[in-house]
Amino acid sequence: MKLQITLTVNEGKRIIALSIIQREDVQYALKKGKILLKGGTTVSAISEELVGQKLRIGGRISPRGTMNALKKFDQHHSILVEGGTYTGIDKMIEKVTGSLGKHDVIIVSPNAIDVDGNAAMMAAAPLGHDAGKAISGFSSQGCKVIIASGLEKLIPGKISEAIQACGRIAIDKSFGAAVGLIPIVGELVTEKEAIEGLADVSATVIGAGGIHGAEGSVTLVVDGEESEVNKIFEIVLKIKGAELGGTPESLTECEGGCPQCGKHLACVYRIEEDSHS
Repeated sequence: MKLQITLTVNEGKRIIALSIIQREDVQYALKKGKILLKGGTTVSAISEELVGQKLRIGGRISPRGTMNALKKFDQHHSILVEGGTYTGIDKMIEKVTGSLGKHDVIIVSPNAIDVDGNAAMMAAAPLGHDAGKAISGFSSQGCKVIIASGLEKLIPGKISEAIQACGRIAIDKSFGAAVGLIPIVGELVTEKEAIEGLADVSATVIGAGGIHGAEGSVTLVVDGEESEVNKIFEIVLKIKGAELGGTPESLTECEGGCPQCGKHLACVYRIEEDSHS
């Protein structure tokens, strides 16, 4: 049986979340180990499904560019799940990363992926702030790293080329904060891998993009035995119309001045505000 589906960006985040939380390695870490969730809208969807907790969203890409939250709320951006409960770790993510064992799991979301499975996260603050400094530990610690990413983040070319093209101090003028890219190494899970992890099927991407809210969407053909394909059909029905993850307060973005402005560079909105002050 073949099923054709279209997933919006938010629906893609949700199906990725549903697939990741039922993985054997994630379930093992949930019961007997630790799971580090590094904040972002995709990881917030995972956190919501895993422990019922929305995460604070910091940096984001919006129609205005690479923006930040208008205010910094007392909400968790990154959390550690252990023993059925979670703890905010924003101020100690480096220390927590260094305490993880080989059966523990780190889940992070990138801003860019390439066809070779490489991934990178944007950084507007020096050294990528606390989470950026911890990312080197994600690779060196030796625990499982899962990179949760929608296919809308697939770039032409290579991540290595993108890293060389950008940089906080390399940009002269930027719509939003100038960013660099920090490479992330791990197992990449997109909508394709998510679907194939939820049922005994194959998923093939046949198109991308759309209109009327389907910008960034992905269209796939799911192939397999009828009973298995119908599992995906039922899941897609449940996630249709999924909303963006993250705490509502943190989704409001800066408008020419935010708590991080002193660390952000080349932002045309800040420059305009400064010139009129």
